[in-house]
Amino acid sequence: MQQTISHAIEQISKHVIGKRRQIKLALTCLLANGHLLIEDLPGMGKTTLSHALAKVLGLDFSRIQFTSDLLPADMLGLNIFDSAKQAFQFHPGPIFSQIVLADEINRASPKTQSALLEAMEEKQVSLDGETRPLPSPFFVIGTQNPAHQSGTYPLPESQLDRFLMRIQLGYPDWQAEKQMLLEQDSSGSEELSSVMTCQQFIALQKAANEVHCSDAILDYVLKLVTYSREIEGFPNPLSPRASKALVAAAKAWAYIEGRDYLIPEDIQAVLPSVAEHRMRAAIADFSGQDALSDKLLKAIDPLAA
Repeated sequence: MQQTISHAIEQISKHVIGKRRQIKLALTCLLANGHLLIEDLPGMGKTTLSHALAKVLGLDFSRIQFTSDLLPADMLGLNIFDSAKQAFQFHPGPIFSQIVLADEINRASPKTQSALLEAMEEKQVSLDGETRPLPSPFFVIGTQNPAHQSGTYPLPESQLDRFLMRIQLGYPDWQAEKQMLLEQDSSGSEELSSVMTCQQFIALQKAANEVHCSDAILDYVLKLVTYSREIEGFPNPLSPRASKALVAAAKAWAYIEGRDYLIPEDIQAVLPSVAEHRMRAAIADFSGQDALSDKLLKAIDPLAA
């Protein structure tokens, strides 16, 4: 299984060049059965990464372009009367996929955001008085532009909290961008191929969840979240949901690293991606994105009794 994970990372790295750590974090999020938020400027590879994850993991994929006039029915589907059958026929929307790319998620109205919230939390949708389950596994990968750009709505804290992890891609380094330009001028980069089936991916999720977490690691997590609740300077202290998310993500990270047990470095590796978007009151720009997480990590010594 470790060889399969390594192969998946290598495949995605050929299309999202120079972002190996971000790819590992994104894969960590999906292995931990969580939704992923990718924040960055336009043209940084957010959509490319989402497509690559779905293809390599062997999962169904759909894309929803969020706009100010997007309606819940455009996303969920609707019932249309079939005159031949004299009955209403349900036509599912793009939300009925295993990986749903909510592109530019912060451009949709609050009404549409609330419809997405049920899908993310309950893995189901309610339409015309009927509840319909979503495919399993089910993930939302949301991409978000800076709040200062025109036509954006700030995501409510309740929806930000539904994203297990938040990552940024950032600008590529010199060599990575040069490689992109060379491939653009060549006959084309290598096509992506699936490295596993959906059933194999579910097995990987189960194995990641079984990574051992000792009492000492749990105490370390509790010290971190308690510090955010008791010390001033944290606009939104970490909730019990954040604690669970931190442990789940750390288990998946440890599994990707080839271990069946957690160490403090696993918690430290995923903390900014799990905690920062929950603790910040608002996301106005992308400067100082991990400041609050850094404050937590510096304040709490994992080796202290």
